[in-house]
Amino acid sequence: MTYIAKPRMRHPTLATNKVGYTRRDYEGKISTLCAGCGHDSISASIIEACWELDIEPHRVAKLSGIGCSSKTPDYFLGASHGFNTVHGRMPSVLTGANLANRDLLYLGVSGDGDSASIGLGQFAHAMRRGVRMAYIVENNGVYGLTKGQFSATADQGSKSKKGVVNTDSPVDLVAMALQLGATYVGRGFSGNKAQLVPLIKGAISHGGAAFIDVISPCVAFNNHPGSTKSYDYVREHNEAVSRIDFISAREEITVDMAPGEVMEVRQHDGTLLRLRSLHPDYNPADRYAAMAHMQRHQEMGEIVTGLLYVDPLATDLHTALNTVDRPLNALGPAELCPGAPALERLNASLR
Repeated sequence: MTYIAKPRMRHPTLATNKVGYTRRDYEGKISTLCAGCGHDSISASIIEACWELDIEPHRVAKLSGIGCSSKTPDYFLGASHGFNTVHGRMPSVLTGANLANRDLLYLGVSGDGDSASIGLGQFAHAMRRGVRMAYIVENNGVYGLTKGQFSATADQGSKSKKGVVNTDSPVDLVAMALQLGATYVGRGFSGNKAQLVPLIKGAISHGGAAFIDVISPCVAFNNHPGSTKSYDYVREHNEAVSRIDFISAREEITVDMAPGEVMEVRQHDGTLLRLRSLHPDYNPADRYAAMAHMQRHQEMGEIVTGLLYVDPLATDLHTALNTVDRPLNALGPAELCPGAPALERLNASLR
């Protein structure tokens, strides 16, 4: 495989933020995803959010699982800490890192297959335990790395590239996050950067478990009419004896929505994605009202985007466990092994 390196030179007049970094300092390697992939738009939004928040890149720990989405941390924040875990296990690895070093900002990147299928249990426990993290799911409804099988978020009745109809009900990760106790829940569209960047900034700054589901169309395999996640096109060739597996370039679909606006976004295959931006008077402090609002508009065929719920007084797992303020990985033998008298006092308190 050939990799193209970014040039080290940069223009001397590039704007810097308050900590002296340019946007280039928040970039990573050149993406190897398909041209027009919504995941690259999400990476660009993460770069913009961290630059605007004046975050020093080395203060961020980015973790991911397996899948197209989980490749993306290589494409942003190249100077931050990073760990690519196994399929569906990102939340537990992130939880361990968070407990060891609470001083870092934790960014978990996953996909609908990674979080809604094999990692569903991991997702659930990270949300209910209140692990302080910005958990971003890049949701396209398919397994892109293994040629387009349905994921657990694929819409019932949608068709695969080969015409197979999905008969399973979709998993709604936003509804699950609300029910499980996440204290910051939002949904965005990869092509709406004006909305997505503030959502990511809020999630990174939040004091508890923050979750954002980002509808991120797949240009290669999500090729089924009626899907709310379709962003594909019809191949130029029908089935033949032999065929070159070629993905032609497509322009990224972007939108600019006003608060409260409903917009029908036409995909490359002609299907429509109906997005509704939250109204300015919407109250995101009511968890149950958020669930009802989302489900009501889902019945109307609309995907609600924006900050659905936030608890401004959120606490995290460190508060629940009453851990010390000093990062656990910085504790020495004296603190970790205080001696027999301290152990006896601890045992006595549990009797």
